[in-house]
Amino acid sequence: MPSTGDKLSILGFGCMRLPMKGIAIDKPRAIAQIRGAIDRGVNYLDTAWPYHAGASETLLGEALEDGYRERVKIADKLSPWLCKSQEDMETLLNAQLKKLKTDQIDYYLIHALDGKGWERIKSFGVVDFLKRAQDDGRIKNIGFSFHGIYDDFQLIVDDNEWSFCQIQYNILDENSQAGRKGLNYAAAAGLGVIIMEPLRGGGLTEKLPGQVADVYDRSPTKRSNAEWALRWLWDHPEIQVVLSGMNEESHIDENIKIASEAEPCSLTEDERAILDEASEVYRKVCKVPCTGCQYCMPCPFDVNIPRVFDFYNQYYFGGSKFITNATYINHLGGILTPDPHLASQCTGCKKCVKKCPQLIDIPAEMKNAKKVLERPIRTFFIKWLMRLFMFRK
Repeated sequence: MPSTGDKLSILGFGCMRLPMKGIAIDKPRAIAQIRGAIDRGVNYLDTAWPYHAGASETLLGEALEDGYRERVKIADKLSPWLCKSQEDMETLLNAQLKKLKTDQIDYYLIHALDGKGWERIKSFGVVDFLKRAQDDGRIKNIGFSFHGIYDDFQLIVDDNEWSFCQIQYNILDENSQAGRKGLNYAAAAGLGVIIMEPLRGGGLTEKLPGQVADVYDRSPTKRSNAEWALRWLWDHPEIQVVLSGMNEESHIDENIKIASEAEPCSLTEDERAILDEASEVYRKVCKVPCTGCQYCMPCPFDVNIPRVFDFYNQYYFGGSKFITNATYINHLGGILTPDPHLASQCTGCKKCVKKCPQLIDIPAEMKNAKKVLERPIRTFFIKWLMRLFMFRK
């Protein structure tokens, strides 16, 4: 890590999608998976208060007993939506330390920031809180995870002394959210960069559109879908760690094998061309050809148009539709952010239509997105589950 000097494994273990047994984490299996990964060199483990209805941190604390804690770096997060004062932040951090059975969190992030979220949590004194917790040793390195537009990302990078950041980045998100511009900006500022959603929750590995599979099949280099996507990331010298939410032993084995062989700038020009073509084909088969350019923003009714379309496309890419629904409601439904930014807020005013360089009929597509992403019963269940379990202190 350029800002800390820590030697971190390029593959990090994300503890958001641990193996389940019924409605609870399969504790023996999850602990065995985490310890097995550590034994093979993985030393960066990422968790957060909301993961697994509050059980992820507790499970990780148990997994790191018997000498494993000393072999790894823990990343955990301050959830801004749970805090309205520095006292709330103190309560949350102390509870996290207790659940993790440790006296220090190595990498502490403000969770899921965008521009509005940063201004809100900053008004509650988060900068002073983080500095105090760093000075007294409860946290070591300070960072943030980000879901927003590039301009907000740049503002946040410049507005505080950070050691690292965490961004969503993959072959589909090269030009959305922080994107490649944000990756380069953070690296130039000396921040370490952690990558989340490298496989889009499995959407880049399962049930590929036929045209994308055809592109990979034409390559003389034969790799799994996961290996193509991960090697694209590890080809970037600006990236320090790629988080993977691993819950199958075979996936852990494969990811560790790929990580043990991947190097920055190791792809050939032909391989990069294959990945560029696959990414382009993905975009062509999207339900909505949105490039995330942000020209349609801001929406007068506070719809986050690019992110709605991103989730709408992701819903059809493969992977779990329920997880896509849940993530959409969490991020845009006013649960992880102070205000909602949903497709259903669109009034059809059409002010965005004339601004769209892709000539998308945005109001019409918002209606389509609403139908699949905001199904009443599923939306109610997700919100109920989040508020009942994930935010309990």
